[in-house]
Amino acid sequence: MKKLATTLGALAVTATAAIADNPVVLNAVGTWSSLTNYQKHEEPFFNQRLNEASGGEIVGKIQSQSGLGLKGFEIMRMVKNGVFDFAFGLPGYVAAENAIFEGADLSTLTQDIDTQRQVADAYFDTLSAAFEEIYNAKLLMLYPFPSQTLWCNAEVNGIADLEGKKIRVYSTTLGDFVEGVGGTSVTVAFSEVIPALEKGVVDCAITGTMSAYTAKWNQVATHAYTLRVGWGLAFGAMNLDKWNSLSPEQKALLETELAVLTESMWAETATEDDIAISCITGGTCEIGEAGSMTLVEPTADDLTARDKIATDVVLARWAERCGADCAANWNETVGPILGLKAEAK
Repeated sequence: MKKLATTLGALAVTATAAIADNPVVLNAVGTWSSLTNYQKHEEPFFNQRLNEASGGEIVGKIQSQSGLGLKGFEIMRMVKNGVFDFAFGLPGYVAAENAIFEGADLSTLTQDIDTQRQVADAYFDTLSAAFEEIYNAKLLMLYPFPSQTLWCNAEVNGIADLEGKKIRVYSTTLGDFVEGVGGTSVTVAFSEVIPALEKGVVDCAITGTMSAYTAKWNQVATHAYTLRVGWGLAFGAMNLDKWNSLSPEQKALLETELAVLTESMWAETATEDDIAISCITGGTCEIGEAGSMTLVEPTADDLTARDKIATDVVLARWAERCGADCAANWNETVGPILGLKAEAK
């Protein structure tokens, strides 16, 4: 009996080794290598955690968009074509294919991270269907970057000073906000923002608080205007053919591990705004060298103006370009959370 148990144990080890010798390989593309989400979450998950959690049965390989020289707008087309098995990215970057992708992070509508989480959860099924139909991809997670605010290389003391400014955006909905304040929206890839600010191609640029700090935008920008205009909600999505090739056990493991990853990313992002703003404006900074940007916080009048732009411009324009059915779905899913209704004007 003891000999039989030993033999069976050896066979089990041999079987495990065989699986590990022929692992499922997932080739992934992440966001930006200089930012927290890639450094602390995306890269370790694919290059280490998947291998550990699966006992070598699933092996991930990931490179950042910035490291590959990609702009971010093209990544889901590359997933659809099988160039990558998995991609992390921002829905705003892929919304050129369909405005439905913007619905969970419309500019200025959501002002705190807890509400943004509710919005993301409520809109998940809608985005999942769109990813499958348009990109042949399975949506597996939604997670946030920090607050999207404005970073300017010109004096800005409030929302009125944005009129006439050229402002970098990365999505149509951010462009709607910019045009709502009387500015001109300019689409610029994240990696090209610093030279654009230096050369005057743009006067201000929108990105997340920690993103601005870690990318050293304070070297070229002078004023940090902390009017929250979005969250930079991001996704993790997998080529559907690759997903369908996995065993039920492999799918379950991947979903479980991604759920843990998602929770950790939401939790860390919730702490980053205050840290980044303090660092970039010369306050206490335990994560690196402090910057010296001028901190400009929105006034009550600024917030009132922002709310009017949110409903009259941002939401109305999105409802028009997304269509009646799309707007109706948003009104049933996200609308009740925000107390708003999407209607084209």
